[in-house]
Amino acid sequence: MAVKNKLTLSVQYPDPRLQELLTRPLLRKTVQAALFFPAELTLRFVDAEEGRTLNREYRGKDYATNVLTFAYTEDSDAEVTQADLIFCTEVLEKEAAEQNKSVIAHAQHLVVHGVLHAQGYDHEEDEEAEEMEALEIQILAGLGLENPYE
Repeated sequence: MAVKNKLTLSVQYPDPRLQELLTRPLLRKTVQAALFFPAELTLRFVDAEEGRTLNREYRGKDYATNVLTFAYTEDSDAEVTQADLIFCTEVLEKEAAEQNKSVIAHAQHLVVHGVLHAQGYDHEEDEEAEEMEALEIQILAGLGLENPYE
């Protein structure tokens, strides 16, 4: 994680509520901390309607979720990780409040989580979940953030 991998990053705010709080430099720094490979990523912050629509259409779940990762290269031999990460602003804010965390810290956790998914990490099985959570904790600690699972 000490090596900075090449990153092409697009940040979109169709829901602009967090645009001033979650700045492009902060998001770039967070993404870079979680990258193990060069990447071309788009981070998109959407409202609940768009989040719900995407979750329903692509996962068959009719609710807005905190982050959706659309990884385009995780099962290929591509040398560059390509993915779109969709963050639902309302869910992100609600979860941060419920967990007594700052919106920034929670967003950084979700960005790290999504970037790991983009690189093929998952948490469907217990062993995978433990590995992914350990990586998240380590990466977030490197960014000066507390363990999000405590």
